[in-house]
Amino acid sequence: MGSFLRSELAFFAAAVTALVLYTVGAHWEEHLSSPLVMFAMFIWIFGVMAWASFAAVHHADGLAELLGEPYGTLILTFSVTCIEVSIISAVMLNGPVDPTVPRDTMLAVMMLVLNGMVGVCLLVGGLRYGEQDFNLQGARAFHAVLLTLATITLILPRFTTSTSDPSLTPLQALLFSAATIALYAAFLAIQTVRHRGFFMEPELKGIPVAQQQGKHPEGLETRSIPYHAVMLVLLLVAVVLLAEKLGTLVEGLIAALDAPRALGGVLIALLVLAPEGLAAFRAAASNHLQRAVNICLGSALATISLTVPAVVGVGFFTGAHLVLGLDGTEMVLLILTLMLSMMTFGGPRTNMLQGITHLVVLFVYFVLIFDP
Repeated sequence: MGSFLRSELAFFAAAVTALVLYTVGAHWEEHLSSPLVMFAMFIWIFGVMAWASFAAVHHADGLAELLGEPYGTLILTFSVTCIEVSIISAVMLNGPVDPTVPRDTMLAVMMLVLNGMVGVCLLVGGLRYGEQDFNLQGARAFHAVLLTLATITLILPRFTTSTSDPSLTPLQALLFSAATIALYAAFLAIQTVRHRGFFMEPELKGIPVAQQQGKHPEGLETRSIPYHAVMLVLLLVAVVLLAEKLGTLVEGLIAALDAPRALGGVLIALLVLAPEGLAAFRAAASNHLQRAVNICLGSALATISLTVPAVVGVGFFTGAHLVLGLDGTEMVLLILTLMLSMMTFGGPRTNMLQGITHLVVLFVYFVLIFDP
């Protein structure tokens, strides 16, 4: 029992924090007027959520070790995307809705994943191994779907004429969401059944799942599949409950500090991507670039595929107006990022120069947030 409590301390911390905030502290946000107090509360909730998120990723990695690729990476990706969607939904459901929050968050995730996570992985891998191999067919499949969905959801709304701003009509939103889910479902069928080998490390293609155990770079001490699955669900529930409170704080801090609105999306993206980024970094540092590619590109794809239908649904439920189309500068950065990513993974090997290039694009993105 004592060993269980120590190993799952993050879950108990998140559960106790959620219990306090939803009982005796249910109306704490009504008494927060000082930015300093709000920031202290933000650090507390953010820290507990980050701790719980890392613990959730630990259990997702345990399932990855037991199930093999690409199922393990899919579990990790879905876990992180659930956290992201819950935070965005919490922001939309509490207080005045900023119509650009979902868009800014999705763009921040794309920038942090395709430039930040990819850049660090390629830089570290290139410094340690010179060049690294990955499965070219899988990367091409990721980019074909990613380019299509990013264009439909974040670029096309800027040019539609049915609305006066970069938004979608209810019919467009419904049909585009359905198309997004259908295309992602087709991709998952390809990834997990039809062409599963495209998303496995080249040396593991054709090896039965049972013989792939222990091939992952983390070297986890695993337990049973039911244990990891139950703890993963419990941790995600705790994080989702805390997400509502964090969403309120993010909006309050942005308004109190008169900070750029896009900064809220970056804060949300940093929280949800930190554990996933660490998993990708460890994989690349251990010369398992394919797992890092599955994590990075899978995260970007899941963000577009699952977040858009989720926020559209919340928008219908709340009557909130959503602006999905990017502004000109943001659109240029997204197109540059997608083109660069396709060139980076257009050959069978990567090197550190490609990583540096991605990190430069991320630096430009951060500069333009504060000095557009």
